Amino acid sequence: MAQAWRCSGLRWSADGPELVWDGGRRSALTWGKRVAFEVADGGVRQCVGARGHPCPVRAGVSGRSTGARCEECARLDRAHSVAADTMADDPRPYHVYLAWFGPGMVKVGITAEERGSARLLEQGAVCFSWLGLGPLMAARRTEELLRAALRVPDRIPYGDKRAVRSGLPATAVERAAELGELHARAVALGGWPESLAREPYRPVDHTEVFGLPGLAPAVGVVSELVAGGVVSGRLVAAAGPDLHLENGDRVVVLDTRVMTGWQLLPVASGELTVPVREFKRVEVSVQDGLF
Repeated sequence: MAQAWRCSGLRWSADGPELVWDGGRRSALTWGKRVAFEVADGGVRQCVGARGHPCPVRAGVSGRSTGARCEECARLDRAHSVAADTMADDPRPYHVYLAWFGPGMVKVGITAEERGSARLLEQGAVCFSWLGLGPLMAARRTEELLRAALRVPDRIPYGDKRAVRSGLPATAVERAAELGELHARAVALGGWPESLAREPYRPVDHTEVFGLPGLAPAVGVVSELVAGGVVSGRLVAAAGPDLHLENGDRVVVLDTRVMTGWQLLPVASGELTVPVREFKRVEVSVQDGLF
């Protein structure tokens, strides 16, 4: 029987996207590469544990879960988390950023300065600009200021991001237009924390990094893996945790977060036999191992 692999998720490096496997092995992903695997027949998806530790009871988790953690491990994972506001004493400097994912889709967020733009690549931000830099709580207050004063969200649903990737404006200037307007409005606001230094508008575009120019519309996204199911396709683009795979005459998105917790096997088949949820049209408006 072929060796089974367990995926730890998709990571972005300076060289592009790569899949990480339990044990530390990494598989670089390049455009045109065939991505193919089979879920072990009769297998059950197991909780991936928390903070580098395995789940003590090896709990089963839903195939649709993007976190792949049982309730207890999910609680432990968030117990020391910036996202959950449980690290108010973190001494590291934090960037406040604005990120654009498509027309009408701009969000505000924060990330540790030491991480550079990794967080933006992980979210699938088509373009972004830094807004300010300072202590964690000052960054948090600025994030809340923009949400309240300019009604800028701190989350954009992944379904909305995926549905517009193949129809983005053709030029970097067009793609950054909303971002630039919002940046100007944000730095003009009063009430910024004194300890947060405002940063100039310098848009960074990830369109080429993600392989989005000329991307064909995807018909849907893999909703879950199932025991015995097969995923196969030629990689044509990647953004955030998503791989856009060409299978026959269609493109399907694979959210690599649904791969974790399963035992995966190499496969020669070109079929795609896992459930696929078709995309619905998104209405947008301008905002005020294995391979």
